[in-house]
Amino acid sequence: MPGEPGPEPPRAGDAEPISRPETDDYDLLTYGEVAARLTEVLAGEAVALQMLRASGEADPATIDAVQARIDQLIASRARYEQQAETKAAFLRRFGLPPA
Repeated sequence: MPGEPGPEPPRAGDAEPISRPETDDYDLLTYGEVAARLTEVLAGEAVALQMLRASGEADPATIDAVQARIDQLIASRARYEQQAETKAAFLRRFGLPPA
């Protein structure tokens, strides 16, 4: 809800980087790469939110907007991490497990 704090975002430096598997083909954006990039963006947004809150002068609507973005990034990262682990999208699309 607007005005209410969402889940506690990671603090700057708290987020463990997601490793990018050496087998990923970086010409294609893989689920693992998406999850890693989302983690990096999430860390930046968490810093921005901390700075806004620490300033004491930030507009509550701005804080709510940044918190909503963080909530969306957390949900997206979880979805892509799950896809990277289960390969469910590959199975749905091609009907067989990846090699």
